[in-house]
Amino acid sequence: MAGGSFGPTGVAKERAEQYQGKVTSYVIVACLVAAIGGSIFGYDIGISGGVTSMDEFLDQFFHTVYEKKKQAHESNYCKYDNQGLAAFTSSLYLAGLVSTLAASPITRNYGRRASIVCGGVSFFIGAALNAGAVNLVMLLAGRILLGVGIGFGNQAVPLYLSEVAPTHLRGGLNMMFQLATTLGIFTANMVNYGTQQLKPWGWRLSLGLAAFPAMLMTLGGYFLPETPNSLVERGLTERGRRVLEKLRGTKNVDAELQDMVDASELANSIKHPFRNILQKQHRPQLVMAICMPMFQILTGINSILFYAPVLFQTMGFGGNASLYSSALTGAVLVLSTLISISLVDKLGRRALLISGGVQMIICQAIVSVILGVKFGDNQELSKGYSIVVVIFICLFVVAFGWSWGPLGWTIPSEIFPLETRSSGQSITVAVNLLFTFFIAQAFLSLLCAFKFGIFLFFAGWVSVMTIFVYFLLPETKGVPIEEMTLLWKKHWFWKKVLPATNHEAESNNNSSI
Repeated sequence: MAGGSFGPTGVAKERAEQYQGKVTSYVIVACLVAAIGGSIFGYDIGISGGVTSMDEFLDQFFHTVYEKKKQAHESNYCKYDNQGLAAFTSSLYLAGLVSTLAASPITRNYGRRASIVCGGVSFFIGAALNAGAVNLVMLLAGRILLGVGIGFGNQAVPLYLSEVAPTHLRGGLNMMFQLATTLGIFTANMVNYGTQQLKPWGWRLSLGLAAFPAMLMTLGGYFLPETPNSLVERGLTERGRRVLEKLRGTKNVDAELQDMVDASELANSIKHPFRNILQKQHRPQLVMAICMPMFQILTGINSILFYAPVLFQTMGFGGNASLYSSALTGAVLVLSTLISISLVDKLGRRALLISGGVQMIICQAIVSVILGVKFGDNQELSKGYSIVVVIFICLFVVAFGWSWGPLGWTIPSEIFPLETRSSGQSITVAVNLLFTFFIAQAFLSLLCAFKFGIFLFFAGWVSVMTIFVYFLLPETKGVPIEEMTLLWKKHWFWKKVLPATNHEAESNNNSSI
């Protein structure tokens, strides 16, 4: 019985060796266009920190922070601590959290393209409101619409990429989303570096340029082909076959199509996917859908990327130097993501996550020690120590860029069976945005309270998540997306958690007799 405690989950047969096809230009173009959705997420992450360090922006919307920033006697770690300023950054992510749950039924019932287009339109309107904002209400309204766009885009784009990519290159192509995100961050940092010279309206240009990737996402979503999985799930099997043949560059797609048909039959028997995902047979995927995005944010990366200019100004860098340093971290993130794309389908997911975690722990510990010993209230770091701090922050960003950055999105998007895939991705995005909201809202207060210990706080979490991967995450490299369920039944821990299937239960009964 579908969805029952002994029911099947996902495809019951292994047909991976029968899959045929090659990497076609059709696949590459589809992935490139879809991944543009990641750029709007990245652009906002990068633009927020730069704008909130611009005096003209602070003077108009957060005058208290502007006055506090000018006070030389103010604690180095506390000069930007203001809940209104934090709300400017974090309100977007709270809106995204709510909207991604609304996006799930749209993605499932109307296709991945529909959610991508909805996200692009909302983000475009939000960018226009922010650029023209004359008061805090208008500014926050624009941020909320940006959040709706991110909620829809982050829910649909990773799913789209996982479903159109060939199995043996799924990791690398799925990471196009993260690559676009990092390019968006880098672009935002460079825009901020230029617009902060355009007084007093440079911040408006920074916020308004978010409309450009939003327009690309909307147009791209309109012209993209729908994924074969979505078409089959909605009963358009022949159309799904034609798209699959174009994606794979061959007419011999029977095995892969049959996996999709089998998965869609089960998916369509599930009337309440969010309720179904809570059942025991989906427990491993649900744990990953919650833990992977949670740990991704608890690395502390978003704090550095949101508030990089603020963070570097806090450490004593001048306005131009802080924006330049944050642009450097953005460039490093792009390059490290390229490393991950080239290695993920060769070395596997686990190796990258574990090695990246170890490097992040070391870098955060070193930065914390330098700040603790050499940087206090009313002090500035020497030029030499400032350079060392920037180097180790960049090394931290490098480690994140080849590990938890892309894989925090890739793994959850590829592990769910079709019947819970859309709801599972919604949970992943919701958890990511929930913790992004918490960190964005709390970081300035945490920086004020923990001071240099903020880096040790995040290093502790990276230690926990590295241990989690070592013991609980199986390797998903090379496993077809429709056969991923079989992976958990072979894992030393998860096979003890999963309920027995009908076949396994009958075998156990026969052996006991």
